[in-house]
Amino acid sequence: MDAQRRLVRVPDGRDIEVLLAGPEDGLPLIVHEGTPLGLVTPPQTVEAAGARGLRYVQIARPGYEGSTPRPGRRVADVAPDVAAVADSLGAREFVSIGMSGGGPHALASAACLPGRCLAAASIAGVGPYRADGLDFLDGMGPENHAEFGAAFLGASALEPYLEKEAAALAEVTAGDIIAAMGGLISAADAAVMTGEHAELLAGGLRAALRAGLAGWRDDDLAFVADWGFSLEALAGRVAIWQGDQDRMVPFTHGQWLAARIPGARAHLERGEGHLTMTVTAIGRILDDLLDVAGRRPR
Repeated sequence: MDAQRRLVRVPDGRDIEVLLAGPEDGLPLIVHEGTPLGLVTPPQTVEAAGARGLRYVQIARPGYEGSTPRPGRRVADVAPDVAAVADSLGAREFVSIGMSGGGPHALASAACLPGRCLAAASIAGVGPYRADGLDFLDGMGPENHAEFGAAFLGASALEPYLEKEAAALAEVTAGDIIAAMGGLISAADAAVMTGEHAELLAGGLRAALRAGLAGWRDDDLAFVADWGFSLEALAGRVAIWQGDQDRMVPFTHGQWLAARIPGARAHLERGEGHLTMTVTAIGRILDDLLDVAGRRPR
């Protein structure tokens, strides 16, 4: 898979590392990966994007890979980094997707960059921690209960927890991946975590931890704080994709987001897990995203 990495200097002097693939003249597809995942090249997604005339642009959030850490960042703070990356590509407009912990960051791109982010899709994306009508932890595996419980107490409680988890994940292999995910992985997810897909997930976890814990820590702290943008700002420009066999981000998160974002397209999928939709439905996701954006596949 022909891909390249690039460092983009943002206006405040930090660097953001990006992974690029696909047609250079294509509409950028800004991709926000999950937590914690580094820069990897998923052939199925890259090929689906290229077939639709999209340029695959994956962003490493601050603290991951070569991206300069930014302690105390909010979810909304991703927007100026996204704008700087798009500017570096000479692109005024783009579309965005975010998986899992990347979901809120894709939504932030759309909310904070109106007129530039034409549409965004949250795929198994987490909802806000302190949200009326959403029991954030209900239905999550025990590992997430422990992680977010520590995050709620702050960095001093979260860092020792992440250090212990990172000791195993930093060397995880494809053969270990299902066991390493423990109670977070459903039967639906285990069924697709074989071969290439298991290798990609394991590689993404290892890559996320190469530069230390700052990216993972600051993601978690941002999730349990105010996101910094209004869901009303997303009206008519968002699709929510969520499976009912998800033990990392339960079905209720997708239901909550779909009900509270005006005009959101809800794709609440039966039988899908947390990891399955980028395997089974990425073509549908991208077709729908372009339709929301008012763009035809090239």
